[in-house]
Amino acid sequence: MYDISLTTVVVLCLAAGAAGWIDAVVGGGGLLLLPALLIGAPHVAPASILGTNKAVAVVGTSAAAVAYARKVPVGLGRALRIGVAALCGSMCGAFFAAGIDSAVMRPMIMVVLLAVLAFVMFRPAFGTAPATGPAGRGRNVTAVLVVGIGLGLYDGLIGPGTGTFLVLALTAVLHLDLVHASATAKIVNVCTNLGALAMFAYHGTVLWQLAAPMAACSLAGGLAGARTALKRGSGFVRAVLVVVVVSLVAKLAYDQWVA
Repeated sequence: MYDISLTTVVVLCLAAGAAGWIDAVVGGGGLLLLPALLIGAPHVAPASILGTNKAVAVVGTSAAAVAYARKVPVGLGRALRIGVAALCGSMCGAFFAAGIDSAVMRPMIMVVLLAVLAFVMFRPAFGTAPATGPAGRGRNVTAVLVVGIGLGLYDGLIGPGTGTFLVLALTAVLHLDLVHASATAKIVNVCTNLGALAMFAYHGTVLWQLAAPMAACSLAGGLAGARTALKRGSGFVRAVLVVVVVSLVAKLAYDQWVA
């Protein structure tokens, strides 16, 4: 076990709670949690940081998924089909993560995020209209391939922003409102986290003693975030989405050109 002070553990637990809240509302909690782990435990190997992050994230996301499922009607069968595809994708991504140059990936992700931000800003009604009827076969297949496998692979390879991408993709592909998209995204995100965590755990790169108290705080944050999103509605989720996307772009730009 790495030597991590009690003060650092407390700060990391607070960060985990905040990240759980953000993840439950609109995704992107990794934007806060990963940098917190890197700053709080600079001597810990990157693979162990990633593995510990997944162990914490899966608990908060699972809590949020249960909270949403109790209040929002979710197509569970469809969510699980996308989730199984995402689990397979995330396991593959985690397996190949060591061979990916993040310096090459960051500019690509920033371009995608800027496009997403422009789309959301110039489409004020995006995700605020009521969900449409059942999606056709074509849209369901697209959701499995693009949302499931594609974003599952991304989550295993890199991670931060996956929850946000899931909400956006589900809203665009399945024509869901942001609250229903967030509820479905939580189920899929649990699967991506489990897939990546299984691979990291297999390689022994999870700090379980640190992950346990952080996971408890993430659980509390996830439950609180789900209640907030359900109470405030799609408009609030959209506002948080804009803030998270801007923050993701800023963080990636900093990593690319400053750090």
